[in-house]
Order: sequence, then C-alpha cells, then structure tokens
Amino acid sequence: MTNFLQEAILNGLYDDKYQGSNLLSPQLLTNQQDENMWLTLRYELLHANYFIWAVAFIGESMLVPFKLVMSDLANKGISGTLITGDYLSFNSPKVFRELNKIPNLTVKIASQDGFHAKGYFFDHGDYQTSIIGSANFTSNAMLKNYEWSLKVSSKQNSSLTQKIHEQLIELDHDSTPLTDNWINEYAQSWQPIKRRNLITKTEKITPNQMQQPALKNLHNLVAKGANKALVVSATGTGKTYLGAFAVKNYQPRRFLYLVHRSQIAKKARDSFYQVIGGNKSEFGLLSANHHDLNAKYLFATVQTVSQDNVLGSIDPSEFDYILIDEAHRSAAPSYQKILHYFKPKFWLGMTATPERMDEQNIYEIFDYNLAYEIRLRAALEAQMLAPFHYVGVEDYEVDGEIIDETSNLSRLLDCKRVEYLLKQINYYGYPGKRARGLVFCSRRQEAQKLAELFSQAGHPSLPLTNEDSEHKRNEVVNKLERGEIEYIFTVDLFNEGIDIPDLNQIIMLRNTQSSIVFIQQLGRGLRKYPGKEYVTVIDFIGNYQNNYLIPIALNGDTSRDKDLVRRESTLPTQIDVSTINFSQIASERILASLDKIKLDGLKQLRESYQELKDKLGRTPLLLDFYQYGSTSPEVFAKNKSLNHYGSFLKKMGEAVELTAYQDQVLSFVTKELLNGKRVHELVLLEMLFNRDSVSLASYKQGLCDYGAYVDDDVLRSVKDILNLSFFDVKQGRTSKKAQYGNRSLVEDNASRYRLNDELRDSLTNVSFAKLFRDAVQTGLALGNKYQQDRQFTLYKQYDRKDACRLLNWPLDVSAPMYGYRVGEQETPIFITYKKDDKDKRNAVYNNSLEDGRSLRWYTRSPRHLDSPEVEKLLTTPDMKLHLFVKQSDSVGKEFFYLGQAYIQQDSVKEEKLGPKKKSAVGMNLVLQHPLATKMYELLFD
Repeated sequence: MTNFLQEAILNGLYDDKYQGSNLLSPQLLTNQQDENMWLTLRYELLHANYFIWAVAFIGESMLVPFKLVMSDLANKGISGTLITGDYLSFNSPKVFRELNKIPNLTVKIASQDGFHAKGYFFDHGDYQTSIIGSANFTSNAMLKNYEWSLKVSSKQNSSLTQKIHEQLIELDHDSTPLTDNWINEYAQSWQPIKRRNLITKTEKITPNQMQQPALKNLHNLVAKGANKALVVSATGTGKTYLGAFAVKNYQPRRFLYLVHRSQIAKKARDSFYQVIGGNKSEFGLLSANHHDLNAKYLFATVQTVSQDNVLGSIDPSEFDYILIDEAHRSAAPSYQKILHYFKPKFWLGMTATPERMDEQNIYEIFDYNLAYEIRLRAALEAQMLAPFHYVGVEDYEVDGEIIDETSNLSRLLDCKRVEYLLKQINYYGYPGKRARGLVFCSRRQEAQKLAELFSQAGHPSLPLTNEDSEHKRNEVVNKLERGEIEYIFTVDLFNEGIDIPDLNQIIMLRNTQSSIVFIQQLGRGLRKYPGKEYVTVIDFIGNYQNNYLIPIALNGDTSRDKDLVRRESTLPTQIDVSTINFSQIASERILASLDKIKLDGLKQLRESYQELKDKLGRTPLLLDFYQYGSTSPEVFAKNKSLNHYGSFLKKMGEAVELTAYQDQVLSFVTKELLNGKRVHELVLLEMLFNRDSVSLASYKQGLCDYGAYVDDDVLRSVKDILNLSFFDVKQGRTSKKAQYGNRSLVEDNASRYRLNDELRDSLTNVSFAKLFRDAVQTGLALGNKYQQDRQFTLYKQYDRKDACRLLNWPLDVSAPMYGYRVGEQETPIFITYKKDDKDKRNAVYNNSLEDGRSLRWYTRSPRHLDSPEVEKLLTTPDMKLHLFVKQSDSVGKEFFYLGQAYIQQDSVKEEKLGPKKKSAVGMNLVLQHPLATKMYELLFD
C-alpha cells in the first residue's frame, strides 16, 4: 500500500505523471450525477476500521441512510465518533435523540463557541483519509448542493494526518458526551430556525409544473373535438386540483365527478370548490347518504350512480363534462354501465397506475388520448412530492429460518419477531414529533394481531381491512391524524384512493407481489404536507420469490435488464434527495431472488408488448419501446428464441410476411447492429434507405453529423461487417455469414455505396421496410448512450465479439479468445474478477485490484517471458491495452470497459500458478483513468 499511496499523493499534489487513484489520490469532491458526497462518505465508512467526524450541522433526513450503513458496520464490529454542537440552534433536539439510537456511534458535543467544522476522518489501518470542506451532513449538502470538499489520504506519520488527528483528539477531549439530560435541557430553550415549509395551507392554489402542460394538452384536445382524454399522474402530484382547473377552464353547464368511495368524493368536492369558487351550494354529493341531484357540480360514488333507479332518474345528456377518478377501474362492470349510459361532451379519466393486472385496456376506453403522463420518478425529480428515504432491511431470522410466503401465522406473530420489528422501526425513526405510520401486511389476521401487539408495547395501533365499513375507515384515519394512534395495520386497503397527507412512515411487512402495488403503497406517504420534510420507508425483506421487484419498482425500471437490476440492488441510488438503500443481507436476498427468475422470457415480453400496445392503440415498434422507457429493445435482440422483432410479432399473432432473405437481413441488423455500440454501419443503412446510392464523402459527412469518428480502419471495418466477411467463421456446422444471407448488404463501387438489388427490392415489402427501418433507427437511438467519437465508452458493457468489431479486426475471433488476444497494436483483456473455485481453469488466476487503479493480471499458462505472445505484449511500441472486467460468470457475457491500461514494467514476473505449478507471466496493469468509486464497489467489493 505504501508505494501506491505515495504515487497517488504525488499524482494529486505534485505531477500527474505519477500513478493516481480515485480511492487514494487527493481529490476535490463535488456533487455530480454519478459521484456525490454521500457515496464517497459511504464508501469510506464501509472500508474503515474506525472513523471520527466533526460536523456542525446534521440533517435528520440524512440519518436514515447513515443508520443503515452503521448497522452493517455494527455487524462487523466497526464503530466511530461524531462530534457536533448546538451552533445557531441548527441541530434539533430530535436529531440528537436519533443519533443516540446508534449503538456503535459515540456522539459528543463540542464546547467551542461558534463550532462550524465540517470534517470527516477515516482510519483504514495502513493509511488514513480526511475529507474537509463546505459540506455539512444534510441531505442537500450530501446529495445535491454545489459543494467543495478536499479528500486527502496519507500515512499516519505524515504531518497533515498528524495535525488533523491532533485537532480531532483535542476536540474529542474537550467535548462532552451526548446524554439524555443534555438533550432535555437543550430542548427547553431550543427554537427552530424558521424554514420555508414544503407547502402552506394559506398559499394560493395555482397550476403546478405538472398541471400547466396537462391543462394545455386538454384544451388542445377539446379544441380538436376529442370526446375523451386520460391523465396519468403519480399520487400526490395534484390530480384532483388538475381536474378542478380543467373543469374551471371548460365551464360546463353541469359536471359529474365519479369515484369509488364517498370519502374521496367529499375531499374532491372541497378541492374543486377551492379552485372554482362561487356558491358552495352548487357543490353537492351523490352517495348512499347524500342525494344532491340538483347540484351544478356533483360528486358521486360509482356504486350509487350505477344503480338502475338512479341512472333512470338522470337524463343521459344531463352532464356535459364527466370526470372519472382512479380511472384504471373503468373496465369494471359498474363503470362500464355508466360509460355506456351518459353522453357528455367530454370524459376525463385520471389515474396514477393505468397498468391493470386484469389485462383490461384503460387507454382504449379513453380513445388513446393520453393528455399527460408523469410517473413517480419524474415527480420526485420535479420536487412535486415529499422526498423519501427507503431502507430495505432483512426480516426476522431465527435458527436459520427466514420469513417467507409460506411462513405460518404463529411465526409472523412471534414475540421475538415483534420485538425485532419494533427495534428496527424505532431505530430508523420518522420525521416530526410523533409517528404516523401505515403498515402493509400480507394477511388479515396478521394485521389485526400485530396492531394489538404493537399497542401492548406502547405504540397504539388499529387494524383496517377491506371488511371494515367506510365509517370505521374514516374513524381510524381520523384517529391517526389526531395523534390518538401511531399506526394503521392494513392489507391491500390503502393501495389507492385514501390519502393521509401527514403520514411520515411507511412499513412493508409483506411480499412484493407487483411493481404496481408497491408504488401504490409507497405513494400513500409522498403527498406534501406543512412541516413534513421527508418520509421514512422501512421494508422488511424476507426470503421472498419476488424480492427482485423491489429495486425495479423503486427505480421505475422497466428495462428488464438484469445487469441494471443487479446494480440497483447492490449500490445505493437516489432520486433528487430521496435515497434508496439496502442492508448487505437484504441486498443478498434480492440478488438471490433475481438469479432465480427470467426478466426477458417470452412471457414477460408478451406482457410488456401488450401493455405498450394498449397504450398506443397500435402495434408498437422497437423504437416505441425505447421512446416510452419500456422494455429495452436490446432485450428483444438478445433473446435466443427470436431472430428479430418481426419473429416476435408473429408470435404475438401479427401479420408479418417475409422472405427467407429478408428474415436473414433483419436477423443481422438486430443481432449485430441494434445495440448501438457503434453507429457507423447504421448511419450508412439509414442514408441508403431513401437513396439509390451514397458517396464516400457524403457518408463521412453523415458520420460527422452523428459525432462519430472517421478513419481508414473503421471504414474498412464497416465494409467487413456489411459484406459479412467479419462473420465468415464457422460456429458448429455453419457460419454466421451463412445465417445472415451469405452476401454483402452494401455494394461498394467507385467510392459509392448502394444496397444490393435484392435488399433494395425488399424495401417494397411494407412489413420488411418498416421492421428494417425500425431496427436501424432504434440502433441509432441506443447509440446515444455511447461516445461515438471513440472505440469504447468508459464503464459501458461489451462482450468479446463487440471488442473484435470495435477494434476494427477483419474477423470475429471471439470464440477462441478466452481471456485476451494480443493484436498488432491493440490488445483486449477480459477479466472475471471473482473466480469460481470449481472451475480449475479459472482458479489458478488470482487477479486482484491493489489500490483502485493497479490490477494484478496473469497471462494464460503455460507462458514464459520469452513466449512469442508475451514478448509481443511487452515489447510492441505504443501497444494499447483495453481492460474489460466483470464481477463473476453469473452476471452474463458482458464486461465493463475500464479504459486503457499500461503495464508497470517492474512488476512483470514469471510465476508458478495452480496445483500443477504451471508457468504464467504476472504483471500490474495500471488504468489510465482511475476507477470511479461506484465502479469499484460494483466490481471489486
């Protein structure tokens, strides 16, 4: 470590010719999209033997993810010290009480006047890291604000480390331990700093940033003569007010609002009155207990309106504007009865979740007129909702038995489990003065009994199920809002409709059955409310089959990309200042669940296809999947049972007529080009779609327009790809060249390109032309993820065949290229970091990353220093080494590109490896780009 550290320090403070490392080199830390202050602090915490912080201001919301990390550290016997203070009364008494809950954290109060320090010190044993700068430990400072902090690592005997450590020891010595008595005394005189509330009850209601474009789109639809429209908007973004603004703009003669519960109808009536104003008597209710049939603005339950005697008493044309709330229910018979009876001038549907699990098409009901759509992630990024801090923790385990779907009721209600739940819930806490929590259970009896057990433990709670009357539901909700109880335990009752704006805790005690239900339940707590700074979400993750759905739902990830889900399950993610965090054990349970399922099977693709078809009202193309953020088009391309998207459409019952050659061409474009990792071939095919020929000069200009690099090697490689010679390598009985049609797609004559005659004639086939153009345009769209001005993009994934193509090699030699292939000027090296001990071939190679930049690597065996490929590797001037790494064989065929590397010459050594002591040559490969902290955690932790 000494040499690595010395090189890193010289790199950061003296000359960049020395070897640097993101883990060790001095760095200026800022909050960027992929690397923020919290990710750096979290990494240092998880790898330290001990830490001591001196931080003036602590934000309560940042303590939630911090506590999760501290819990993982406690399992490893790691502890630390935090010194803070009461300067400017920024820290609330609640913050001090929350800090005191962390058993492996010593909290002290600085005695210095004007204590305003912001320093973080980590002891890693053989070196120490200090981070000093502008960032306090608050959500904004850690995740979002424009902050500067300097990170420096050094040996213990360095003067800087000694000075910082001396200051901290002196500060620690002069500080007093945090005690309950100190907190109580502080609380008596503490006055909160006046801060702007997220909302205030007195502010004027005006259209927000979601409602403004939605209202404009609704106005345009009405102006065009549309009869129906649908608005999709995340819970808490103001759907009801949007409806009120829309009705106010329309100025109907009479208006009808429909919903499935009278409680929602009453709240909607009050909201509409706030927006529209006028005579309050014009706003009436139509439900089991109210029959204000003559009101201009009538708010009704579907159950009442759908009754024959009620419908029969109202003229079908009585209302010129009808709004259906929770419109995803519109396919139900009672709603359909109403939809077929009334003849308004305009129908408006509003919902947070248009995807239904009963395969009914809500978009079709509203004529596919999607006026506006904003989902949870976009709403959080737009700060339209209260932020949340999600922590996924392991559920109770005893004697190796973990809670799962089959656990009997007695295990769910075991007193030790209840004790464990209460301990975790108390540890992660809630914002505000008292808990107002909603607990989702899996069974009615569980909800009833847990509410009783929580009450006995001093946390008054009540159960609510779908068997309870609406009167009782209202009564229990009111008790929660008044602070008479802390928790409502429920089973599938609060998935939609009911809002408790001041909820500050969501607790999940059940298996995640679907992403839709998960988001519905999470959304119950995200409505903004005066003084509500965030929501704590605690998910107790058992040994459930559907655990893999949790990161998918939280991140709004519909890509069906397993690699992406693995990253979301392993690393903390954030949406604006909301954070998503999993304990180490919970993460392992999610990954175990993910390994057992298929995200990209035909069944799953069929569901995704039908969902998008319902939304569009037509057969979706691959570009639609890309544009609507649905299943990644690459999933269709990678599916081994599909030659191309046209073959998928055939399986879906769509009429697609293709010749054998057209099938081969589509297969080629889909399997080899659609991933967009190099757009050069796609650009030429796109240019030739509407032209008889393209000159070399025009093609070069076209590449420049796409920001793609141009040189003789890549032009030669494009020719090899499109004439299929690159694929003229046998794989079994045949070659890929034969599978793709055995003839050049593009003819190159006198510096002009043109499609071959059969391909040109094929474009008269409407089905083929549409699918061909769709594959090309989708590939170009996917190409935006990559830097086309270079061969490879840092931290993107590639397989061995990609490397052969992007290195402009004349043939696909990926099959025999196990770990590397020494080229004339460029050598790709593929490393699987975590070896499978059962694989003897792999087990002999002990690759290791020493410092976040220098990777120990070995050639194949037997190899010697005088072996031709080793000599070529070591002595070729300007040999470019491209380093690709994946964590293990279980994660698929693709490797992350870590950039170019160079060989540390004094590290080259012939060694004997494995039980048979075969010779191999080991060497340190030094990355030209120091590895980002996030990638280090993903690949090497």
